[in-house]
Amino acid sequence: MNRLIIAGLLVSSTLSFGAAAQIAISSNDGKGVLVAGVNTVPENPVADNISIIDLNVSPPKVLATLNVPTSLVGPPQSVAIAPDESFALVTAATKLDTNDKKKLVPHNIVSVIDLTTKPPSVVQTVEAGVSATNVAINPGATLALVTNRGEGTVSVFTIAGKRLTASGKVKIGEANSSPNSIAFTPDGKNALVTVGNDNKTVLLNVNGTNVELDKREVFGGLSPYPLGISPRGDFAVVGNVGKGGGDNDTISLIDLKAKPIRVVDTITVGPTPESLTVAPDGKHVVVTVINGSSRPPGSPFLNPTCLLPVYAVENMKFRKVAETKAGVWCQGAAWNKASNLMLVQSMADQKIFMFRFDGRSLAPAGAIPVSGGPSGFATTPPKVAAGR
Repeated sequence: MNRLIIAGLLVSSTLSFGAAAQIAISSNDGKGVLVAGVNTVPENPVADNISIIDLNVSPPKVLATLNVPTSLVGPPQSVAIAPDESFALVTAATKLDTNDKKKLVPHNIVSVIDLTTKPPSVVQTVEAGVSATNVAINPGATLALVTNRGEGTVSVFTIAGKRLTASGKVKIGEANSSPNSIAFTPDGKNALVTVGNDNKTVLLNVNGTNVELDKREVFGGLSPYPLGISPRGDFAVVGNVGKGGGDNDTISLIDLKAKPIRVVDTITVGPTPESLTVAPDGKHVVVTVINGSSRPPGSPFLNPTCLLPVYAVENMKFRKVAETKAGVWCQGAAWNKASNLMLVQSMADQKIFMFRFDGRSLAPAGAIPVSGGPSGFATTPPKVAAGR
């Protein structure tokens, strides 16, 4: 277990997460920097860590920084926060090779963070599968699922008293199938998993602690990667990153109310939709498009910044409503509860950029520096009013 460090700007009296609060957690990988378009282990890497961010103040601020193993590998959804903000889970898909400090090797760690202690603390570390990548917590905080990108499985953990207990694995595909993102539906009865190398998104059926692979598969585009589900459970959005050849890539809309579920719309968003996040209002989705910003100098596909488009989902169709430029080698994005502020991770800048959103346009709202490259993001899950 790594030792706890607290950022100098922490004010312990404010480190309290009540029912009305909303926090964001950024996982920051200290093992990678961008050198001439190549993800490179730095000479003196900082420790992997998480930043706990208070979204209830303006501007948002970091409450605490805690050393926790994490990783850049996979979609930037390596963090999950319990609905009551009592704990969080963080995965680590890679670690430094003990025999070669310039080399990364697969890792399988999931850390449990108690957010009720002052300061927050790592209270448990468990093993998932090879390259434990993305993590999701069900609405009742009784079950956690982790995609194991290096072995084609999903690990199942039961949760009780902020402790995880391994409950088996679900085979998603062959070892090289690359299960990437995972997300529960709001009723907790299903989960979706993007399977990159099999070019599909699969459905899991959840009954208590029993998790099984459904026969239904949906196909929206080439190499599905990030995934988001509406708080109302009416749709999901999948980002298709293609083969990384510089082509414009797509996002696909899945109608979750259709029987069976199906892809109903696919549109072009730009080169490499690294992440996407559905707003708490259930009406908008923001996409972080790397846009060639991590390409090496001289590449014909190199661009100076990422793109940040926002789409409305109306009548099961995408409609673009805003776009701006943001950072280099962007990773995850997050919304506040009001859906009028978004935060975007820039791996190369080692900052989290903020933008105000009025439903029609995006306006810069400052930045939060972090230690290491921000590479995974989560906020408190939104609560949906009855009848919505």
